[in-house]
Amino acid sequence: MTSTVPRGSAGTKRKPVASGGATGRRERARGLGLRTRFRRDRTLVLMTLPVVVLLLVFNYVPILGNVVAFQDYDPYLSDNGFIAVFQSPWVGLDQFERVVQDAGFWHAVRNTFVLFLLQLVLFFPIPVALALLINSVVRPRVRAVAQAIMYLPHFFSWVLVVTVFQQIFGGAGVLAQALREHGHPGFDIMTDPAVFKYLVTAEMVWKDAGWGIIVFLAALAAVPHDLYEAAAMDGAGRWRRMWHITLPALRPVIALLLVLRVGDALTVGFEQFLLQRQAVGPDASEVLDTYVWWNGIRNQDFSYAAAAGLIKGVVGLSLVLVANKAAHLMGEQGVYKK
Repeated sequence: MTSTVPRGSAGTKRKPVASGGATGRRERARGLGLRTRFRRDRTLVLMTLPVVVLLLVFNYVPILGNVVAFQDYDPYLSDNGFIAVFQSPWVGLDQFERVVQDAGFWHAVRNTFVLFLLQLVLFFPIPVALALLINSVVRPRVRAVAQAIMYLPHFFSWVLVVTVFQQIFGGAGVLAQALREHGHPGFDIMTDPAVFKYLVTAEMVWKDAGWGIIVFLAALAAVPHDLYEAAAMDGAGRWRRMWHITLPALRPVIALLLVLRVGDALTVGFEQFLLQRQAVGPDASEVLDTYVWWNGIRNQDFSYAAAAGLIKGVVGLSLVLVANKAAHLMGEQGVYKK
């Protein structure tokens, strides 16, 4: 009498079941060698290779030039400026001491932080508000036209932006001439140092608010419409739906952009301020970027400018780390996870 062994008993060999999902893929990837993984992903590696080369050449190789901040660099010691780096004498931290003792440097730092705080308060909420406004428009054609009009100035150069504001708010601009024709005294906002910080903030809002709108609209597109329908059925009005559904959906994006914006606290602009420096004077328009350019390029004090730029970079990196830590404490991911 023959006995049958039931399927799945100890007498039969069962094939291992491959684990699915992302966990299974990670486990299988650990078992693959580097050469096997390269053969599998060689197309993706070749696609990213040009980007990696550009980052190395334009972002990481120039970091080596910061060595001149610890030298008394003189490019005329050799016919080749690169060779002059090896021939320039070392001075240690003398250039950093000059920067810290310079009153002009601290004046540029004060202007930079004032402009950063003003832009953070006035500029940052505007793309969020405009994105919410455009998202509430029902007709897609009207929404697309409004978004295109707001996004168009992002492609303008700062020369064109300053020219447009000059033609409108300058002493010979449209508004000043219209006031003079009606018996009122004219004005010239473009040359008034007292309102310069508000002027550059308005220029930045007009130019770059459209870019922020796209980012927030992309975040709003990921919100399921079922949430809005369920909230409406429960009696929630438009403002309550915005407060409890829309804004929480934008919170991770807002936290990420705030961290990045804090990291750029010392980089409030260069070309925009350089173009208007002569009109309002350096007292109102001098920021760290223009300060480094003026000392490094115009005065050819390269080591001093490199030291000031290095201080700016270290402080900016510290601000990113602090802001990212604050985002983690608030329950957001930030730039990177914990």
